[in-house]
Amino acid sequence: MQFSTPVDIPVAPWSLAYTDRLLMLGSCFTDYMAGIMQRYFFNVTSNPLGTLYNPVSIARHIPDLMKDNTVVFITFGTAWVYIDKHLAVDNDLQAVVDNCQKRPASDFIRRRLSMDEIVALWQPLLRAYPDRRFVFTVSPIRHLKDGLHENQLSKSTLLLAVEQLTASEHNVIYFPSYEIMMDELRDYRFYAADMMHPSDTAIEYIWERFAHTFISFPSVQKEMQVLHQLWLDLHHRPLHPDTEETRTFQAQLRLRQDNLRRQYPWI
Repeated sequence: MQFSTPVDIPVAPWSLAYTDRLLMLGSCFTDYMAGIMQRYFFNVTSNPLGTLYNPVSIARHIPDLMKDNTVVFITFGTAWVYIDKHLAVDNDLQAVVDNCQKRPASDFIRRRLSMDEIVALWQPLLRAYPDRRFVFTVSPIRHLKDGLHENQLSKSTLLLAVEQLTASEHNVIYFPSYEIMMDELRDYRFYAADMMHPSDTAIEYIWERFAHTFISFPSVQKEMQVLHQLWLDLHHRPLHPDTEETRTFQAQLRLRQDNLRRQYPWI
């Protein structure tokens, strides 16, 4: 018997490696995935300018953040944007704010982006970096403050835009985190107490699907095992910290970390 509807995800045509520099931008779901990747000591930068939810805000910062990054993971959270009334002129997308900073609602115009606007904004960006790999996903976190129907319209707009980008650009892949949450994990036991965010179990499951999709080289999988064990040992809290056994363990751990730093300088 099968008690879920698994999402079929093809293995990516390339595999992540420890030589990659990863940039992860977007909603708080991005930080969940980046946090797990950091446990394996991937060279990842996550939301250096803070959490960004809409496609306009994320796109605005791409040119300043690309640098030496080889793979960029983008998580769209919502198609709803807030436009500063005092800055809006002809192209109101230039006046979209990243954060309302608790200013009064009367300062903003709230509207939903169209699929065409998102595609028109992102196509030139993707074509400006043809040698970079982009992975898009839509956050499975529901924006209940928008309203359930409005949230569905927003997610649908994002999905349609990403589908168009995936079809038209050679360096774009879509990862279906939204579909995994909505279909495979469509039970409230996979949600946190707020009934919006995925639970720790759901996050770990989506990570497993993510790793199966983007980490296919056996050599990288072996490296992950070694580096994850280092992370676990570094975060281990000994019951008896003042014993000779603990001091020996910590000395060996420092030596192991120093040796691994020669190959992975960022750990």
